[in-house]
Amino acid sequence: MKKILYLLAGLALTANVAQAQVIPMPKPGPAPKINVGKPETFTLPNGLTVMVVENHKLPRVSYSLTMDNAPYAEGNKKGVANMTSALMGTGSKNMPKDKFNEEVDQLGADVNVWGSGAAANGLSKYSGRILELMAEAALYPVFTQEEFDKQKNLIVEDLKSNEKNVPSIARRVKNNLVYGKNHPNGEYLSEETLNNVTLADVKQNYDTYFVPGNAYLVVVGDVKFKDVKKQVTKLFGNWTAGKAPSIAYSDPKDVQYTQINFVDMPNAVQSEISVLNVTNLKMTDKEYFATIIGNQILGGGGGKLFLNLREKHGWTYGSYSSIGGDKYVGNFGATASVRNAVTDSAIVEMLNEIKNIRTNLVSPEDLENAKAKYIGSFVMQIQKPATVARYALLTQTQALAADFYENYIKNINAVTAEDIRAAAQKFFFVDNARIVVVGKAADVLPGLEKTGIPINYFDKWGKAAEKPVTSKPIPAGVTAKTVLDNYIKAIGGEKAVKAVKSIYTKSTGKSAQIPAPIVFTMKVADHKQLVDMTIEGYGSVYKQVVNDKAGYRNGQAGKEEVTGDELKELQASAVPFEELGFLTDAAVKLTGIEAVNGTDAYVVKKGTGSYYYDVATGLKIGEAHEEGAGAEKQVSTTYYSDYKEVKGVKVPHHVIMNIGLELDLTVKEAKINEGVSATDFQ
Repeated sequence: MKKILYLLAGLALTANVAQAQVIPMPKPGPAPKINVGKPETFTLPNGLTVMVVENHKLPRVSYSLTMDNAPYAEGNKKGVANMTSALMGTGSKNMPKDKFNEEVDQLGADVNVWGSGAAANGLSKYSGRILELMAEAALYPVFTQEEFDKQKNLIVEDLKSNEKNVPSIARRVKNNLVYGKNHPNGEYLSEETLNNVTLADVKQNYDTYFVPGNAYLVVVGDVKFKDVKKQVTKLFGNWTAGKAPSIAYSDPKDVQYTQINFVDMPNAVQSEISVLNVTNLKMTDKEYFATIIGNQILGGGGGKLFLNLREKHGWTYGSYSSIGGDKYVGNFGATASVRNAVTDSAIVEMLNEIKNIRTNLVSPEDLENAKAKYIGSFVMQIQKPATVARYALLTQTQALAADFYENYIKNINAVTAEDIRAAAQKFFFVDNARIVVVGKAADVLPGLEKTGIPINYFDKWGKAAEKPVTSKPIPAGVTAKTVLDNYIKAIGGEKAVKAVKSIYTKSTGKSAQIPAPIVFTMKVADHKQLVDMTIEGYGSVYKQVVNDKAGYRNGQAGKEEVTGDELKELQASAVPFEELGFLTDAAVKLTGIEAVNGTDAYVVKKGTGSYYYDVATGLKIGEAHEEGAGAEKQVSTTYYSDYKEVKGVKVPHHVIMNIGLELDLTVKEAKINEGVSATDFQ
């Protein structure tokens, strides 16, 4: 099964690789004069503030409705806001969903609503009707038990699909640890909390928080103020007045000393690293512009973190940092996804880069490049109606000066190297940073312990945990041969296994990164293999064929011949059961016992591959392989379960593959010594 994973490499690399080339910034010319459209504003008696920016360059209009409510925690009913958003847009009191969607399509418009706002856009000649439809969906939603149950099941399915997704778990844990479980930013959605939510809770949430008291409607485009005022007054004037409650929460505190918060994920093919600290940066702060330019130099595209971890060391596809100005508490974070073997080294280098920008002045070249990038992006974005709307809203909700965006470029250009160092010392921490690491303890912990940084342990829900046991001693008398013999016996015995000349499987599956159903077909004979993956609506997206003379793969980049050592390796592994060859291979070694998805497994290694066999049942429950080199080097994993007998031999019917792109496959057809012909490998 090892070389099945090669077919995913092209897809995963296409999805995940950041651009490695860093293009030098051109020397900036004279600063352009910025003219951000100023809105005309009025407020309805119910509290709704309306801002209209006339722009007659194109015959289009956009509407955005935002509830500027304070964040709130949902406690043991976390998920009520998710359900409110999911149910909105599924019909209104005056128009069923199908009819609503049909009319939106006929107008060539987009209309979307959710629990904290709405948005719509389209041709200005239909502006009146588009606004009517948005108001209809936003102000008169219908919440039914049937739709509630349907949307809840979809959310639960999504939660289950992410139960072992390492990046998702990393996001959940780091927010929980930084903010605390009772803070709006720290609590997380779970199936348990979602089950506490009722339809009545959704209705109450809508009535409480979807109110005009702190709401802003921004209109940008080919419209006239007087017409918009008349339409909005008619459509939104009867919206019942009200203000959402504002609950005060204690700001989270940083840890007293730099520490690693480690979460063991035995299925992790790489470590997710986040270096974090709490921030209270506001857009009105004097350090705001120096901070965002400093962050660009440190962790923007092609920043110091990227150049160090990817370009210099080849440990990752990219490393970045982020910080933003907000009304409420936030955080600074530097992140990277790296191979398990270099997790400790990556942390050291990330801390070094943060320390460097806090201690030393950035170079004139880095400063000018960062400014040029920010200014270029600003000038390009300002042409878009959505940007104009966002700037108008931020000016109101963040209490910005009226000329904040007119002076944006001037304030960027005024930032000095000294300003950046001062801002970094205030907002980028190294002495009391929380370093959250989610990875495979067996591979990662020995290196982390050598850094000397204190380590605390947590489970995947952010709860304190004991240090994971990464390896157990091998019982006397157990060898690689006995483990392999037990596996062959467990799946049917040596006679039955040797009688297998070919295996055919056809599986259906899903992936969080692929929006459509997947069909995965594999055929294996003696040193021959066919792997084909199709996606509904796209057809075959990857095909790999190996025979005793040649091989090729056909994917997004076209057909590519496989030759040399790679072909030999593919041919060697293209057999129904590799273990039969392992029995007489002196390079195969038993190295220990590890926990694999909660099950103790013997670890048998051959070259860069690791094979895991259940201590209790003898069945193979997983394997891992190193592929590539440098920044392209990664570990691919496959996990097996649900063994079922096919002609006297047990075959796994549930397979999860992961090399950054995860496929969850269920075998629908399995055939032994049938369904495979020589023409399959041509």
